[in-house]
Amino acid sequence: MPTTCSTLPYAETGAFSGLLTDYLAQKPELAPFYHRFPALENFAAQIEEKQASYTPNARKRLVAALRDQYGLAPEPEPAIEHSLMLLAEPTTFTVTTGHQLNLLTGPLYFIYKIVSAIKLSRELKAKYPQYDFVPVYWMATEDHDFAEINHFSLFGKTYSWDAAGTGGPVGRLPLDGLAEQLLSQLPPEVPAAFHRAYAESKNLAEATRKLVDSLFGEFGLVTLDADRPALKQALVPVLEQEIREQVSNAAVQATNARLTAAGYKPQVYSRPINLFFITDEGKRERLEPDASGADCVEVTIRNTAKCHSQAELLELAQTHPEQFSPNVVLRPVYQEMLLPNLAYVGGGAEVAYWFQLKDVFAAFGVPYPIVLPRNSAEYISRANAGKLKKLGLDWREIFRPLPELKKQVGAALGQEEISLKEQQQALAAAFQQVQDLAQRLDPTLVKTVAAEAQKAAGGLAGLEKRLSKAAEAKHETAYAQLTALKEKLFPGGGLQERSENVLSILINNPGFIRQLLEAFEPLALEFTVLVEE
Repeated sequence: MPTTCSTLPYAETGAFSGLLTDYLAQKPELAPFYHRFPALENFAAQIEEKQASYTPNARKRLVAALRDQYGLAPEPEPAIEHSLMLLAEPTTFTVTTGHQLNLLTGPLYFIYKIVSAIKLSRELKAKYPQYDFVPVYWMATEDHDFAEINHFSLFGKTYSWDAAGTGGPVGRLPLDGLAEQLLSQLPPEVPAAFHRAYAESKNLAEATRKLVDSLFGEFGLVTLDADRPALKQALVPVLEQEIREQVSNAAVQATNARLTAAGYKPQVYSRPINLFFITDEGKRERLEPDASGADCVEVTIRNTAKCHSQAELLELAQTHPEQFSPNVVLRPVYQEMLLPNLAYVGGGAEVAYWFQLKDVFAAFGVPYPIVLPRNSAEYISRANAGKLKKLGLDWREIFRPLPELKKQVGAALGQEEISLKEQQQALAAAFQQVQDLAQRLDPTLVKTVAAEAQKAAGGLAGLEKRLSKAAEAKHETAYAQLTALKEKLFPGGGLQERSENVLSILINNPGFIRQLLEAFEPLALEFTVLVEE
């Protein structure tokens, strides 16, 4: 299905935070909270910095873990195999995005994140041919909020997996009954790869990786599950420093104060210890400090009766680092320690919380990556494009609020605009004269006059609404079509990408992902609109 591509500034969509639009505008107030702005020429210094800090041992650990991960499945896609070979070389770097393990990929922006990372890798290779760049999808396998990932929407229907969450890392969840309970309900047009990924996997992490490989493997995307004992060895120095000094919270709190002073609201909450502990029962519970004396700091594992001294935790960090799990504050540090990474591609909320972390990276001596907002897009099908044209609107206008669009469509249809503003002003002036008269003759009547004025103004406002409804009734069909179209393109008043699943497009347009790769320009930093021809 051929499409045409257009762009507009993020600020013109009205759908993004002030922090994000200010970042894209390079407002000086935000400069202290990031390292390098996402511009092609800034990657030269980022490469040099990462190359100096990323050790051969770190690279060997990463490649060995990836080989082990992909060795659990049939031979990977040739392009993935090529990426694994490249990652063993000291001149190879990564561009990373991450996301939760949403069922069947969840909302569209999951797809947009990955496409952005792939496209940026290509652009970097063209600019810096002496290096290689591998796109990476970091699976949030250690996340434990099952309720956030156990559903998705397709063609107006919500599909949910009614399994019982364990309170542990969702990547470890077995897929017992998923195929029968949920996948069997899907429309028959859903590609077989979506079914196979879950039917042929033992847990959610494996299923997600297989599905992502089927969608993006041909483009060399490497998927990483960092919930592995061999990789957690890299985290030991961070665990020790966090347990001893609790440095991450102090760094975030100081940054939060500066962000607030600059007029921005912090995105995530930092805790005294930004670590979880994986219990023997497989649950992921917070570590909460309890200072019980000058020589001993007790740490409680939340929702359990277990308590450890600082010395006991340090020993566990040395012997069993896989039992520790970083939270949202320390997960990015863990990621950047494992990968030869240059840039992190994330949504607006992720950009906001990365801005809280620059000093955390400095505290642990880990290079801070370039933070790149993912591409964001609106997809307008041929049918919806036809409806826009019939209403006399173009794609740019559909971003405006519905009341404004109704006025525009009404004007095109010859509807008289109803406004009693002049009458309200005349009424207010008349009552002001009466009030002045009451003030001179009997001040006790002033309140009575004011009450009557308010009552009359309300009555006139009510008449204005009734007259407007009468005028709208003449073009009720057009307004109903406009309202339905607006809801279709902006479900619930939000962007399409935040609720629709990729299958809503992919079923009718199998070439959709390739079209995104062609259309997206990550470093252009503009919103993309794709319209079916």
